Amino acid sequence: MTPTTPVDLHWAGHPRSIASALLRSDDCVVLVDPGPSSTIPKVREQLAAHGLRISDLDALLLTHIHLDHAGASGSLVRENPRLRVYVHSKGAPHMADPSKLLASAGRLYGDRMERLYGEFLAVPQANLDIIEGGETLSLGSRQLVLVYTPGHASHHVTYFDASEGLAFVGDTAGIAIEGHPFILPATPPPDIDLELWSNSLDAIAALNPKRLFLTHFSFSDHPAQHIASYRERLLRLSDLVGKILSQGMDDAEASEMFIRSIADEAKQTLSPQEAEHYFFSGGVYLSWLGLARYRRKRAGAAS
Repeated sequence: MTPTTPVDLHWAGHPRSIASALLRSDDCVVLVDPGPSSTIPKVREQLAAHGLRISDLDALLLTHIHLDHAGASGSLVRENPRLRVYVHSKGAPHMADPSKLLASAGRLYGDRMERLYGEFLAVPQANLDIIEGGETLSLGSRQLVLVYTPGHASHHVTYFDASEGLAFVGDTAGIAIEGHPFILPATPPPDIDLELWSNSLDAIAALNPKRLFLTHFSFSDHPAQHIASYRERLLRLSDLVGKILSQGMDDAEASEMFIRSIADEAKQTLSPQEAEHYFFSGGVYLSWLGLARYRRKRAGAAS
């Protein structure tokens, strides 16, 4: 079994923004989170560097169905019709018919969507393998335990490879470039739920992983420290959003205050170039929208 290899997709020309994970075991070749279809040329190039082609892939493992993680799936299946696509049951209908997903994403990204993500083709139902969490997948000699980890998205799962001690956590552990201690939360609408998210972080910690693999970006080698730090940052940002909303300013002013607060914090540990890269990868305005929606829903339920 070959150790997991990060595949840098150079999203929109930016290195270290989206990492797929290449898993090879016996004759089985798998990608975790293949990325958006706009990066398929880079997938092809990176596979070729390992002596592989798209036709050699056996399966795609989706942590969740957001465009930056799963958007290439249908295009890859069109090129390789034998590909199996593993996806949570709550996300599977949107892979088979992405019209609602694309309409929602279009409202967020507008005319940038095509440039950033490319096309999102449906995955034929016959290629979908529906998962719930709790299963164990056998991929060659590699065994992956599946854990349902909502909070970022209702259809989010984590894959754990005990042989490597490696947890593929998608967006559940935020954005941290190659293990940097600055972790940027990724909290886009519509599914943000911090109570569920905290439970998911507990579930990942209970696996006792040696490393985490983040889609944004690559390995984090201190899982317990990372998870504790990220949990604290999520709660702190939620509190910040609550305070901003309580001031009654309009949405433009409120989001600007949120973004400025994160930028000020980033400057303490990141160079201007690094901070800009985090902001590109993280879509900070979307994080404002997700947390503001979450706080308003909580306030409405409480009243």
